[in-house]
Amino acid sequence: MLPKEYRTISDLSGPLLVVEKVRDVRYDELVEISLASGEKRRGRVLEITADKALVQVFEGTTGIDVDTTQVRFLGKVLTLPVSGDMLGRIFNGRGEPIDGGAAIIPETALDINGFPMNPFSRDYPSEFIQTGISTIDGMNPLVRGQKLPIFSGSGLPHNRMAAQIARQATVISGHAAFAVVFAAMGITFEEASFFMEDFRKTGAIERTVMFVNLADDPAIERITTPRLALTCAEYLAFEKDMHVLVILTDLTNYCEALREISAARKEVPGRRGYPGYLYTDLATMYERAGRLRGKSGSITQFPILTMPEDDKTHPIPDLTGYITEGQIILSRGLHRKGIYPPVDVMPSLSRLKDKGIGKGKTREDHADLMNQLFAAYARGKEAKELAVILGEGALTEEDKAFAKFADAFEDRYVRQGEYENRTIQETLALGWELLALIPVKELKRVRDAYIETYLKPLLAERSPEPVAEEA
Repeated sequence: MLPKEYRTISDLSGPLLVVEKVRDVRYDELVEISLASGEKRRGRVLEITADKALVQVFEGTTGIDVDTTQVRFLGKVLTLPVSGDMLGRIFNGRGEPIDGGAAIIPETALDINGFPMNPFSRDYPSEFIQTGISTIDGMNPLVRGQKLPIFSGSGLPHNRMAAQIARQATVISGHAAFAVVFAAMGITFEEASFFMEDFRKTGAIERTVMFVNLADDPAIERITTPRLALTCAEYLAFEKDMHVLVILTDLTNYCEALREISAARKEVPGRRGYPGYLYTDLATMYERAGRLRGKSGSITQFPILTMPEDDKTHPIPDLTGYITEGQIILSRGLHRKGIYPPVDVMPSLSRLKDKGIGKGKTREDHADLMNQLFAAYARGKEAKELAVILGEGALTEEDKAFAKFADAFEDRYVRQGEYENRTIQETLALGWELLALIPVKELKRVRDAYIETYLKPLLAERSPEPVAEEA
């Protein structure tokens, strides 16, 4: 079918333009806009009403003359050319290479909106992914096929943490290839340079596909960037049988772009000005994670979002929490103490944590150890709060032991180096070392057999040798 061309632009508003007297135009169709100067821009159809089409222009409508500009409907939707050669490459928010390398020779082109997974064909997440970060691996484990967001705040080191996870993440069981698809939306040039240089310096770029949308790029591209990344991930996972970890940062910038476009369309706003379909829109991305029966590949998501004013009830984290399987929450209090990564384990949660741990996956004592660490840390924080009110003299010896444990937990377990990649065995061993600070009689969430196997040898090493009595 020949492309349809029109010179009937009737209105411009922000990144949107209205074309009148159109025929046989469909939703989401790609559009080419030709200016009198010869410049060409791209867009897509957002809405069709009678003989009018609302077009979203990727590069914005600045400089467009309604009388001389030609609009061409291309008869196809936005697709991403995909190939195994995308690994190690960097693309912009339109899917174009920006690393100076050659153009990708595609094996096929896929619709960026993906394909819905039949719920019946989904396979249950059950394999542990090691991130190398103790507060995630030990306390809130990530499982292959899960979607586990990081709730951060302005000024917290979520970008450093995202880079660390991208460098270190791996599946410890099986031998399937592992890849990372990294999508950055609305980030500054400085942040983009940090990610690119870090991945190149550490060699992580070799297994990574990057999609970068800068803060000064069109807001429209912010909408397509995560979908391009997820389309690439689906290809690598279900066509190349790879385990793919998708890191999306920052989803707050994505939602702000969605609100900006909604306002330009003069839609009725929902909570705090965001469109009423924000939940549905986020679900179309988050639900692209998972595993399929009969396929060895998988897509695991790590979306990162900054909570405005650290407000967990803000629409973005609130709606995200309804869709995803838990959350990792970063603490400003821990950050002020100089602790990296500042993961607050108490409100953090991985709803699938019990599915990826245990004998044959991590270690048989993992669940008991995790539960005991949670309980001991909670009691230690309570003891420290009590000491502030009543003084340390009001604490029992057990309370003092738990308070000491809480400090050691933050300083040794939560705190780790930005380039420190702890194995799950090292994380579990560290957990037992910390439990040695607590009287054995207080360890009520761990089986006696595990105490005999893992704790008693540590206590024996620490006990002083008997001293001979002097004559």
